[in-house]
Amino acid sequence: MKKILIVDDLHPAFKIAAEEMGFFVDDCPLIKKEEVLAILKDYVGLAIRTKFRVDKEVIDVAPQLKFVARAGAGMDNIEVAYADEKNIQLINAPEGNRDAVGEHCVGMLLSLMNNFRKADAEIRNGVWEREGNRGYELMGKTVGIIGYGNNGSSFAKKLKGFDVKVLAYDKYKTGFSDEYATEASMEEIVKFSDIVSFHIPLTRETKQMVNDEYLLHFRKPIFFINAARGEIVSTKAVLKAIEAGKILGAGLDVLEKEKFPVLADTDFYNELVSNPKVLLTPHVAGWTFDSYRKISEVLAEKLKNLEI
Repeated sequence: MKKILIVDDLHPAFKIAAEEMGFFVDDCPLIKKEEVLAILKDYVGLAIRTKFRVDKEVIDVAPQLKFVARAGAGMDNIEVAYADEKNIQLINAPEGNRDAVGEHCVGMLLSLMNNFRKADAEIRNGVWEREGNRGYELMGKTVGIIGYGNNGSSFAKKLKGFDVKVLAYDKYKTGFSDEYATEASMEEIVKFSDIVSFHIPLTRETKQMVNDEYLLHFRKPIFFINAARGEIVSTKAVLKAIEAGKILGAGLDVLEKEKFPVLADTDFYNELVSNPKVLLTPHVAGWTFDSYRKISEVLAEKLKNLEI
């Protein structure tokens, strides 16, 4: 019987569907890497989420491995080129959490533009300050979206009712204008945007893409959102741009270094957490109770189409 090993926390929908297809599924979300290396030779499939890295060492101990299922969007914890070389099929599920990401970005943006966190904290501390919490309206603003895949297009769709103009840039697509966004060049993004949101994968090309020089090109002060990958953005550059008035507020769901104690040891942490114009969430934009189930359902549907 063809066997699948699950090494992370996946909704049971994936296991149930896989078993209905005739697979034997071992669901081991707490398994350690050394334990995986000892048994993976017996499996044709490996299902992961974020914590497990499929590197050359993992691939080399699994001569029967036919596919890796990534429960999420990004593939940056898989050595994709080496997996391709070994004819290992890779599937992911960006469709499963795109609505969660789109909604999260809208929530961050509204909070930043209307000082929700600051106003709430002040009232809880006995301060009633109206003028200091006056916000901005989304209506009439121009939103620049970098990357118009599942997440970028979902964000654009969620913005439709706010009467904004959405410009989208995608280096690897053309002719994708639709009722939610207009295809634009990067030059147009930096010239016209009041808000910029990133929805691109982490690659060698995009790592530290947002640096001092990149932010310098924006013609207007912007609200800045990143719910893609932390290493795309230089946190120090964002903090400097806030200090210079080029960024009015930054919503960061992802950071260059994540989790503690690693994050606390960075040279930007203290400045980051003390800055009132920064809103932080712990890499949860795509991680809702609903997306948890939908991701597994999408993966299961894609599994049906694999040649194993």
